[in-house]
Amino acid sequence: MFEDILSQLSTFSPIWIYITLFFFAFIENLFPPSPSDLVIVIGGTLIGAGDLNFILTLVFATIGSITGFMLMFYIGSTFDRRVVESGKYKFVPVDAIHKVENWFRNYGYYVIVANRFMPGTRAVISFFAGISNLDPKRTFTLCFVSALAWNIIMLYLGYIFGDNVQVVDEYLTTYTNIVIAVTSVVILFFIVRLFFRKKKSIS
Repeated sequence: MFEDILSQLSTFSPIWIYITLFFFAFIENLFPPSPSDLVIVIGGTLIGAGDLNFILTLVFATIGSITGFMLMFYIGSTFDRRVVESGKYKFVPVDAIHKVENWFRNYGYYVIVANRFMPGTRAVISFFAGISNLDPKRTFTLCFVSALAWNIIMLYLGYIFGDNVQVVDEYLTTYTNIVIAVTSVVILFFIVRLFFRKKKSIS
């Protein structure tokens, strides 16, 4: 995948590479999974080769990350709760959603700071942050800090590894799988606990 993306990007003019970086960073928040992190790492490789400017690359990637996150945040904030709470969709556990909302109101801002470091869950985080009615300005600020820090790291890795970015890709894949596995276990734990609490209250 690395060679394919690099060969494609290298045929673009710098402005189109910047736009491509913006697009991948943006679209990941709406339609995960996306190789956005790898594309940004490759952007760092192109910086090292002298094809791109570091500041512009960081700006386009970070704006893409923030725009995608805030769009999902907006979608979550305008989500019609009555659709879920009507009970028409039996597969949607209303109690679980309420618990997630309460949890986000207490810890959501911490999660937003860490959201860029949690690949595979970014779209879910932004959506539930919106549903939970977190403060938009504070959310934007924390999202910006998270995206800026993560993109600097990705660009730096691409810059220092150069043509060996496939090594970074392997570590990113492993890191992503670990994050998704841990997140899945935590979610499963809360679902099982909610199920037994509900069962206990009925009995």
